[in-house]
Amino acid sequence: MIDEQTDKSRSSFWKELPILLGVAILVAVLVRAFVLQTFFIPSPSMENTLQIDDRVLVNKLVYDFRSPHRGEVIVFKAPTAWSGNPDGEDFIKRVIGVGGDRVVCCDEQGRITINGTPLDEPYLFSSDGERDRPADQDFDVTVPEGRLWVMGDHRSASGDSLQHWQQSGQDINEATIPEDEVVGRAFTVFWPLDRAGWLSVPEQFEAIPGS
Repeated sequence: MIDEQTDKSRSSFWKELPILLGVAILVAVLVRAFVLQTFFIPSPSMENTLQIDDRVLVNKLVYDFRSPHRGEVIVFKAPTAWSGNPDGEDFIKRVIGVGGDRVVCCDEQGRITINGTPLDEPYLFSSDGERDRPADQDFDVTVPEGRLWVMGDHRSASGDSLQHWQQSGQDINEATIPEDEVVGRAFTVFWPLDRAGWLSVPEQFEAIPGS
């Protein structure tokens, strides 16, 4: 005797499976396009915070509702002058200054100051007891509104705002990134598992006043 209910359920499942797979693929595509995306780290410019071949998750939605904040690690579409690639290339750096900020290097203790307040940077690259300097030369810039001054945590190995400020003859627009070119905020390392963790904003940025 055939169990008609069971037979119908199995038949219905196989008929619905392509629809379910299609919906799952559509949801995955929409999430990747508008909400979350994974990126891998190809260079040492953010060491030791991020290592080569780390995988990070990027929130692509957050900056639709607000501007990037100081201290956040962001992925952005690099200008052609930065990447040398006219088709575009994604870079990852830390936001140091936002629109209106005056960013200066360096005070008597060798620290960058933002709006007159020194910034201690415990995340700067270190190896064998040697730590990167915040910058390899003095500078004094005011970040234009709607743009960002970004730097890598491995300052001596980072093609960032300071490098392009130097190379452009101190053109602040060449040295900064438009906010609308930011892809999103990198908020966690998820691979490899032994390095998994949150990319939170260092508490040192809390003391920085507005411009």
